[in-house]
Amino acid sequence: MLIGELAVRSGVAAKTLRYYEDIGVIDVPERSPAGDRLYREDVLPRLEFIRSAQALGLSLGEIRGIVALRDDGETPCGHVLDLLRARSREVARTIRRLRAIDAELKALVARAESLDPAECDPTRVCHLIGSA
Repeated sequence: MLIGELAVRSGVAAKTLRYYEDIGVIDVPERSPAGDRLYREDVLPRLEFIRSAQALGLSLGEIRGIVALRDDGETPCGHVLDLLRARSREVARTIRRLRAIDAELKALVARAESLDPAECDPTRVCHLIGSA
């Protein structure tokens, strides 16, 4: 299939498909006599894997490593499990940071609701953010 059809069927933009070829996450397709890229059907499951892996937060570099293992005939499941565990820990850290930020924001809102804007120090940008 041509790149436009693949883009429609996969939901991946043609420009992105060319980029994926450049970085090696999908194979470079054969060319027609006119120079058009001719993709095989088997690229569709690969593209679905890439999109799913990205949705989980895996980087294209990590994805490239996974598909390279598969392309070398290895089962990448152990490697993928390690990546998923690391990603899960990273998400947990992010959630903790976001909870801390949320608590700080709630405290600032509570404090701000009791402050009088008329008492704002003109030498400061805003007395709502900064030292109490």
